[in-house]
Amino acid sequence: MNDSSGLGFYIPGAVLFLSTLLKLPALVRDPRNELLRSVCLLLALATAVFGCTAIPTLVAVNKITGIPNAAAPLVFSLLTAFSGANIVLILRWSNAPEDSGRTRRRCRLCTVVTVAVIAAINTLFVLGDAPVERLRDLDTYYASTPYIREMILLYIAAHTTAAVTMTVLSRRWARGVHGGLRAGLSLIAIGYVLNLFYDIAKLTAIGAHWAGRDWSVLGVRLAPAFASVSALLIATGFVLPLIAQNVTNKWRMLRRYRLLHPLHQELRVATKHSIDLSAGPWTPIEVRLTQRESDIHDGILAVNPYLRPELRDRALRVESEAGRSPEEAAAVADAAALASAVVAWERARSGAAPAPARATHMVLVSPNSPQGLVRMSLALAGSATVRSFRRSALEESSTR
Repeated sequence: MNDSSGLGFYIPGAVLFLSTLLKLPALVRDPRNELLRSVCLLLALATAVFGCTAIPTLVAVNKITGIPNAAAPLVFSLLTAFSGANIVLILRWSNAPEDSGRTRRRCRLCTVVTVAVIAAINTLFVLGDAPVERLRDLDTYYASTPYIREMILLYIAAHTTAAVTMTVLSRRWARGVHGGLRAGLSLIAIGYVLNLFYDIAKLTAIGAHWAGRDWSVLGVRLAPAFASVSALLIATGFVLPLIAQNVTNKWRMLRRYRLLHPLHQELRVATKHSIDLSAGPWTPIEVRLTQRESDIHDGILAVNPYLRPELRDRALRVESEAGRSPEEAAAVADAAALASAVVAWERARSGAAPAPARATHMVLVSPNSPQGLVRMSLALAGSATVRSFRRSALEESSTR
């Protein structure tokens, strides 16, 4: 079925095995996640398919069991299980919350059919007689042998059905999505088209054998090449969207973390004694972002008594008259009021000015959402209105 060393199968199998190991910690943390379980099962089966279809593995299985061609039903069973796992995963993957009950029923049906086909493959092998070990051309060599013939045809039929089903499901879903998910579904669809070519090559070689011709080269050389590339594309297609989503989420958090820098720096004097949860540059971005947002909220709370509503209202009028959108105007007004409050807070802390007679407990609009915080941070960094209000607050404090 492939080269004698098996490297063409062992190397992709090792890559898939590594991918499986990388997913296991997430599964341990969330063992009830059906989608994650399906992904791990798919990667494990893909690893097993590559590992068990290599020639050295076929030889070892036959030798250990003492049964010529015992590796054949094992490989057919793994490929059938891999195809079934693909269908189950894409059903769960594309599941809408309102269709969860129907999805579970479909997944159970697919699992039952897959198990039944695997049981039939192994039963037919036991009933048949395949005394001569054939590592590369078992399909054509035993194409006319009772029970073994039916085992081969059943496996190819199940494989073809799964390939058609997955191609249709993947292409249909890919039309309505974008980004990494669409790229992954496209790879899956291409992989299953190659699976169809694999099945066509196998059936053509078998049909030629029945017609008295020797076209075994189709099954020996062409079909395994299709299968190898197909399995790799399919596994990559399922993993790619998960990786892309993770990278996208990390990038968004990192971007928000950087955009919040001006606001964090503005309030640094009020939060310099906050508890630092980070552990240097290797701290996960989730922890660093949470720390930064927490510090910002603590800083706003600390300077809240020094916020002056009239300053915010004046800045809001200035920005509204300049044609800013309501969100941008509110962010600039909040930033202007905050910058002035920080100046007043610093003077009170240094003893240069008295603390306010009573707290204002003024509520800023922007901190109510992550995007609002970002807009306020950008206003602190680049708004002329904010610079003007900060400058006025410094001049006012210096004349007292």
